[in-house]
Amino acid sequence: MTRRKPIKKATASETCDVTPRKLHCPQGIQFRVLTHNIRYATETPFKGEERWPIRCPLICAELRFHSNHPASFLCLQEVPNSQLADIIHSLNEAGEHWAYIGVGRDDGKHAGEYLLILYRPCVWRLKRWNSCWLSPTPRVPSRGWDAASIRIATIGQFEHFQTGQTVIITTTHLDDQGTESRKRSAQLLLGVLRIEAGLSGASATVLAGDFNSSPNGDAYKVLTAQESMMVDVAAIIPPEQRHENEMTFTGFSDEPTPSRIDFIFVRKKDCIKYDMYAVLANRFDDGIFLSDHRA
Repeated sequence: MTRRKPIKKATASETCDVTPRKLHCPQGIQFRVLTHNIRYATETPFKGEERWPIRCPLICAELRFHSNHPASFLCLQEVPNSQLADIIHSLNEAGEHWAYIGVGRDDGKHAGEYLLILYRPCVWRLKRWNSCWLSPTPRVPSRGWDAASIRIATIGQFEHFQTGQTVIITTTHLDDQGTESRKRSAQLLLGVLRIEAGLSGASATVLAGDFNSSPNGDAYKVLTAQESMMVDVAAIIPPEQRHENEMTFTGFSDEPTPSRIDFIFVRKKDCIKYDMYAVLANRFDDGIFLSDHRA
């Protein structure tokens, strides 16, 4: 049995111990953001759902393949500590060096699902990060409003080694049952990101995750309202620059009605050129669903 290396968690004071990768960035930062609810390792799987030991290598292969751009961020939801260990091991076993930010939502340490942002610390220097609970008490582990579960967001400020520019990357997972919670959480996140972007002078501000809200839902409407600082990337990228399915939630069979509830939002005022957008497949010839969500 191969002995795994210790999990690498990032700290704001961390320094890079190898030469940063050189990127060709004539007009700024080139980077990629992938968001995926990977489905936690349940002991009571749905019909059509394979257990984590079967899904794990498929998820990890997806993450390795789609993070081939060095300046990638992986925003993952529903990741208990055991699955985090498997993912970090897989990403690093090919000689890569990945770090992460995020905590277990239940206690702010290791209990419960993590909301993770993974990145290469030899491309990005972590300036600061924090967790924000989606509740009236966002600095302590807490459940908000009518939410059925504790919900959280992970927010990081990253400085690009080559250009010195800063980006803010945030990932979240809104409640699946509490409509008031989703709406209030969206409002809270906009307030937090407005402050973070203003203080950091970031070149780009990104919010990605599972919002459990279709474009007709209150949370999506809050995040994309005229007065909101954010916009849905999928709404502004021309069709010819897309490689996509439309729906992001599929379940583990053909029975559920697919829906679009996973999004990447960016700040309207940021000067960003969008190269491409995709909703990736979550099932291939073997018929196994990687997750009930598409990346």
